Amino acid sequence: MKAIVVREFGGPEVMTVEESADLQPSDVEVHVKIEAAGVNPVDTYIRGGQHTIKPSLPYTPGKDGAGVVEAVGAGVKNIKPGDRVYTADSISGTYAEYALCREDQVAMLPYNVSFEQGAGVFTPYATAYRALFQKAQLIPGEKVLVHGASGAVGIAAVQWAKRAGAIVIGTASSEEGMHLAQDEGADHVFDHSDPDHFEAINDATHGGVDVIIEMLANENLERDFGVLKKFGRVVIVGSRGSINLTPRLAMTKEATIHGMVLFNATQDEFAEIRRGIYDGLSAEYLRPIVRRSYPLSEAADAHREIIESKACGKIVLVP
Repeated sequence: MKAIVVREFGGPEVMTVEESADLQPSDVEVHVKIEAAGVNPVDTYIRGGQHTIKPSLPYTPGKDGAGVVEAVGAGVKNIKPGDRVYTADSISGTYAEYALCREDQVAMLPYNVSFEQGAGVFTPYATAYRALFQKAQLIPGEKVLVHGASGAVGIAAVQWAKRAGAIVIGTASSEEGMHLAQDEGADHVFDHSDPDHFEAINDATHGGVDVIIEMLANENLERDFGVLKKFGRVVIVGSRGSINLTPRLAMTKEATIHGMVLFNATQDEFAEIRRGIYDGLSAEYLRPIVRRSYPLSEAADAHREIIESKACGKIVLVP
């Protein structure tokens, strides 16, 4: 089978397509024919060697994917050949024609969701769910600010928060992204390249927001306190550097700052997330937005785009 293989940490060019050995599921494993694989920013950090979790070399990247179950081990109880599934992590990596997963790493994909959409489900929607509900404990009627609302996690957060009865404020850095966030349910959208957008958010919300989903803490966190209400919560989902922070800003607001890594969730929390995703996809209030599909051979270009361009939906690879 064809698969992307990384033999050294580095730039996007370290990913090459190779012929790899066919995979055979063990007793508790599921063998999935990958129809589409999701590309996430975390994939680029792992490939570059900057992530705290570094896989043993060589490895095949990818946690997210969608496809059809080819075979299952004798100990697999709830998944069978022919099932349409999406992956929530993988043993062998999803940037490939086939992947091996544990049974608890796959979940049923409703028939109303395409494979390309399915490849954009787990990391974005699970991250947004954990941030909003398991960390921030969002309450209906609260005001939520989603930085980077046009990216995959941002879109998921907008959709989840709107369904939960929140008032949603989004930011994006392009006209296309701002329109997308509004189309997906944001009540107000602001251009985060405008140096005055925090002041505009305060004006629009009449005094600030209860929850902030922070995608770029090294750029925004210090200023977030200017739009955060007293006793507000900030959930840090992403950061690309360090920051000098004035602790008194958090003290004055008695704010709670949550750091968050999706894969620290417990098995019970993951089960809750998967149930929520299935229900939301089936009822169509969760709608993964696919921005662009690349062939597997252009994985390096996909990695460049997800970091360098202005996000407007999900990027996927098609084997």
